Amino acid sequence: MTTNHPAGKAVVIGGGTMGSGVAMVFAAGGWSVQLVESVAALRTTLPERLREGLTRTGADGARAEHIAVMAALSDVNWDGVELVSESATEDLAIKRRVFTELERVAPATVILTSNSSSYPISEIAEGLATQQRMLGMHFLMPAQFVPIVEVICSGHSDPALADRLVEILRGLGKRPVRLNRDLPGFLVNRIQAALMREALDLVDRGVATAEDVDAAVQYGFGFRYAVCGPILQKEHSGWEISTQLYRRVFPTLCNTAAPAPVLEALLARKRFGMKTGGGFMDWNAAAIARERERYENGLRQVVELMNNGTNRTKPE
Repeated sequence: MTTNHPAGKAVVIGGGTMGSGVAMVFAAGGWSVQLVESVAALRTTLPERLREGLTRTGADGARAEHIAVMAALSDVNWDGVELVSESATEDLAIKRRVFTELERVAPATVILTSNSSSYPISEIAEGLATQQRMLGMHFLMPAQFVPIVEVICSGHSDPALADRLVEILRGLGKRPVRLNRDLPGFLVNRIQAALMREALDLVDRGVATAEDVDAAVQYGFGFRYAVCGPILQKEHSGWEISTQLYRRVFPTLCNTAAPAPVLEALLARKRFGMKTGGGFMDWNAAAIARERERYENGLRQVVELMNNGTNRTKPE
């Protein structure tokens, strides 16, 4: 990761997978980071995880020395801090408590952002006095690899601060997208949720296995989407052809408001994925290590491909 943005100072709240990834993004971009993590066991492992994580992204692992780990917001030195990224547990009550405290302790010039993947910033900031400085800044996991970051405005957010976040993120080598409405799930997760609803329904009805659904996406339209989003891709192929297809297919798509039964069955069996040793697939420690290595290597290669001229261009 490279940067052309002057080094700044950021505070990241939460040292889990997302928070540590966000801290790496800022540190790799030359920023000084104060990372707040209340769980002592996590704090002890963070320095090594941050060094290893930065190295795996291709950044200098020594940049981890620019991430100061601390136990509480009361330990933060606010001198020169420009923004806060909150990556606490995805629980609305917890996030509201964090923002209530941030409003009290963070100087008025500090931009307050949430990395929530689903809660609109208007819900998190509800009732607070300085909502104009509060925005969503949603990184995708793993934050240190995935280029996209969503910048989400509520009806109270200052548009100039959204502009500033976009500028900062571009300087950090990210590809920000801006949302002028903070609807649930934002942009990326709403599109992903629509895909997942249909994918799980196909598995549930025995139309295809989970493995074949994955293959259809990865080697079909997912393969194309690495270089061309869904709308631009149809500019290539022609909307009249796709519209004929949509007239036939749209009425047959799953439109249930509830998660698929096959997913509820997995949850009932405590099969959450790698973290519990299995989801649709079984996982042991060696398999998890191999898959994560493959996944990160693949993400690096795709990012390199995008940086070598395959980003979307506008017609002249």
